[in-house]
Amino acid sequence: MTSLPPTLATAVVQWQASHGRNHLPWQQMRDPYRVWLSEIMLQQTQVTTVLGYYDRFLQRFPDVASLAAAAQDDVLALWSGLGYYSRARNLHKCAQAVVNDFGGAFPRSSALLATLPGIGRSTAAAIASFCFGERAAILDANVKRVLTRALAYGEDLSQAKNEKALWLKAEALLPTQQLEVQMPRYTQGLMDLGATVCLPRKPNCLICPLQPQCKAAAAGNPQDYPVKTRKTKRSSEAWWLLIAVDAQQCVWLERRPQQGIWAGLYSPAIFDGRTALEQAVALQWPSAAAANELPAFLHVLTHKDLFLHPVFVPVGTAAAAGSGEGGRWAGVAEWAAMGLPAPVRRLLDEELGA
Repeated sequence: MTSLPPTLATAVVQWQASHGRNHLPWQQMRDPYRVWLSEIMLQQTQVTTVLGYYDRFLQRFPDVASLAAAAQDDVLALWSGLGYYSRARNLHKCAQAVVNDFGGAFPRSSALLATLPGIGRSTAAAIASFCFGERAAILDANVKRVLTRALAYGEDLSQAKNEKALWLKAEALLPTQQLEVQMPRYTQGLMDLGATVCLPRKPNCLICPLQPQCKAAAAGNPQDYPVKTRKTKRSSEAWWLLIAVDAQQCVWLERRPQQGIWAGLYSPAIFDGRTALEQAVALQWPSAAAANELPAFLHVLTHKDLFLHPVFVPVGTAAAAGSGEGGRWAGVAEWAAMGLPAPVRRLLDEELGA
């Protein structure tokens, strides 16, 4: 008599224990602060990039209380280069909420975790699963790919009703026994499969523990899943960056608004054209030296392409400048510790850094 294949959950748990990723610094622990920090950093960012930031963040903010007490500028400065800066702002707000509303201890249920700033349903489930063994389903992009292929779930996930139905299927597949042990393994296992085996374009079906029961593998069409017909529309903008430099090699930086691109970060004054930039210079520094426009370069955001035109203008003695909120002159030692967009930091370091 042929034995039945293991359930999907059992197959994932067994595979993760022997073949999954078990060496990362936020694994094999139940500290919700560290797990939460890793989950937020890993959104839209590769593990290799996160590792260094994660260590530096913990050195500066070893617990939720120290993060909650920090100035937002300090948090953004440490985050600089990771991108998606709303994550850093929400990280700070979330730490403050944990301290102010929950006495400094993360809530133990995914339902309560999901009420905190920057924690969505899937992230809340991951924290609750890893730290508290809660039977809660995750459904990030990688896991959607694994489950839609295993189930041959071909409904269009751009429609809310179909995504809701997939959530129900994901919940039905969860382990039912020894949750303290199996839920962390299962949750990590799905993440690992999506990141290392069940890849978007060339899935490694032959080494996948779900291959015997994967309906898409059996049909030979795993690339057809998941189905999502609504495409994100990309747009583009051209920005001229006025990099005013005084006699001491300090740069005028303005805080960006709290909404929009580079929200809350410091950057040079931004204009939508060279003429507007020149008019601002003539008004603010009529005796400034000739401007030096460097070659434009592309900075790619999630849904937008930014064509950046840096214009360096020596202005002599520093004076009050610009109209941006919280503007200031900053030398290399100062801007190194400020929250700057990654392309601005690289530009200043390359052109003016020591």
